[in-house]
Amino acid sequence: MTGLTGVLGLDGHEVAEVLAVATLAPSVHNTQPWRFRLAGDCIELHADPARRLPATDPEDRELRLACGAALFNLCLALRARGIRPLVTLVPGGDAPGALATIRRGGHRDPDDETRELVRAVPIRRSNRKPFRDAAIPAAHRYALVRAAEQERSWLHVVTDHGERARLQGLVAKAHRIQREDPAVRAELAEWTGPRSDDGVPPASGGIRPAPQDEWALRDFQAVERPPGKDYESDPLVVVLCSFQEGPLAELQAGQALQRVLLTATSLGMSGSFMSQAIEVRPVREELRRAIGGVIVPQTVLRIGFGSPVPPAPRRSVGDLLMDSISPG
Repeated sequence: MTGLTGVLGLDGHEVAEVLAVATLAPSVHNTQPWRFRLAGDCIELHADPARRLPATDPEDRELRLACGAALFNLCLALRARGIRPLVTLVPGGDAPGALATIRRGGHRDPDDETRELVRAVPIRRSNRKPFRDAAIPAAHRYALVRAAEQERSWLHVVTDHGERARLQGLVAKAHRIQREDPAVRAELAEWTGPRSDDGVPPASGGIRPAPQDEWALRDFQAVERPPGKDYESDPLVVVLCSFQEGPLAELQAGQALQRVLLTATSLGMSGSFMSQAIEVRPVREELRRAIGGVIVPQTVLRIGFGSPVPPAPRRSVGDLLMDSISPG
């Protein structure tokens, strides 16, 4: 796009490209709840209040998680251009209302891991289709755990059969509670179906849930499942956790989430969310106790080897820009 203000040593065209990478982050129902402001010597990341889900995400936890994922993409795109980003989370009075500010911290050549993750950004998908019944190698699991650790978070891998059954029960419990809530159902309907630049279109919705499914999955009004096509019996299920509570921890967890998902993509895997157990607060507290009571669960993922899915629609960079602030 033309006419965009240059910032961080980038011209307007380069800024547009970097912000376009940021927009390829995941978000609940593909709401894309982020905005950006070019403010003199920095880029500000803001939440978009018009894209809140007050029934599904009443505390804006997942909104901040999504914004953290967009922040990770943005910083990754800067690193790929040799820019060392200096990030301040929840900057307060220095940038009123912003979730984060990103400034230039000098030059640093991108390393191999940065290049690999950047390549994964445009091909990462939330894959709601059934995965293949193929075991995840131990080395892949370790890579995902390490990815979360690099962003000061923890990836709890569910391996014990008893723990797996408890988590299935919690997801199912939260799913029932939400299905009985007309406001939650209305939000799902609003963001499902053909939309021009957001939401979950039928092609991205996986297949329709069925009674034999082991995990409670949302119905995104996708295609009916072909005969005999069921979900995998043993997906890799993980709980992404932070070590603290609050907005800052949620933004950090969002960055960890995106590094985990991009790492999975680079290893030929994909993931989808089973976040109902996080969205219903009493169930989230049960889940926290079930995994030890100390770390804070932020989202639940199923990960595996899946078939290709099309990209979900994205808002244009121009629609995401707030009024710029010129240097004083």
